[in-house]
Amino acid sequence: MRDAKPNTEKKPTKMAAAERPAGVRRANAPRIPGASVHTSLASEIGLRIVRGDYPPGTILPNEAKWSETFDVSRSAVREAIKMLMAKSLLASRPKIGSWVEPKERWNLLDRDVLAWYATSPDREVFLRTVQEFRHIIEPEATAFAAMRRTDEQMAEISEACREMGEATNLQERTRADTRFHLAILRASGNDLLVPLGVLIESAFDHLFTYTTRERDDLHHAQKLHEAIERSIRLQRPDAARNAVRKLLANTDEVIQSR
Repeated sequence: MRDAKPNTEKKPTKMAAAERPAGVRRANAPRIPGASVHTSLASEIGLRIVRGDYPPGTILPNEAKWSETFDVSRSAVREAIKMLMAKSLLASRPKIGSWVEPKERWNLLDRDVLAWYATSPDREVFLRTVQEFRHIIEPEATAFAAMRRTDEQMAEISEACREMGEATNLQERTRADTRFHLAILRASGNDLLVPLGVLIESAFDHLFTYTTRERDDLHHAQKLHEAIERSIRLQRPDAARNAVRKLLANTDEVIQSR
């Protein structure tokens, strides 16, 4: 019996977008960065939604179209759509597809949505929204921190304040500024403020970067932060509340001057 001949027939090398592994891309496809294709795809689509490319009520392209546009598998598209639905940016129904939800339904406390919102054309509106939030939350949270903070929490607040003054570049200062305010929220002793502070960390980063870029009197801003730190350290809630309001008023001036 003769041995069977080896199969020398060449198999097709071109795969349909739906069959292509998630990591395989066309040379001319838009770049989707990151280790997770569906996460990066969700970020790209989410950014387009938040910045207004797809207004509320818009029916989005179907799976096949997204798959072709970004050269990813349909399964990656499905996972990306699920992520955006979980953030309340999208809704979906069989035979209709996915559409953009009204803005008031978006989960604006989601880290990703906040980051997309902060880079949208309405960035200044976003920054004012963040600032309004600070006016509502921070004065009383800081007063509570002055009454309730532990020695360890005080050390964290003081260290962040010191690092702000010693920062040699914008990135270092912004990072320390964010840590300062989040540490105060934690020191307030209110369990609801802790997860809220973590969620808005991205929003704070964008706000502080913006105001620091637009203001030359960093020495004055540092003094305002030091007044807050001192009031908390000396456990003077009324002074802490007023010190925060002075800082917020200073930030208001920067935003309004735009």
